Amino acid sequence: MVVTILSAVAEAERLRILERTNEGRLEAKANGIKFGRKPTVDKQKVLTLREQGIGATKIAKQLKIGRSTVYQVLASLQKCEKLVKKSLA
Repeated sequence: MVVTILSAVAEAERLRILERTNEGRLEAKANGIKFGRKPTVDKQKVLTLREQGIGATKIAKQLKIGRSTVYQVLASLQKCEKLVKKSLA
């Protein structure tokens, strides 16, 4: 019986901690604080090199990033272009 009461109290405390944490996170986001790692890839450089006709492998070696990262950047840029074209149409 004591264990049941203690577990209920612990669970209630855990829920309060989660609520306070989420409130703080939402407040921080509202104040413009960004979470996570800062981007290390210069998307503009990737695009510029690609427009010059350089392949993904050479771009990756030149910028010291993974080839798959180059493909991800190019795919995200193409997706953005499609969204812009859709919104203008």
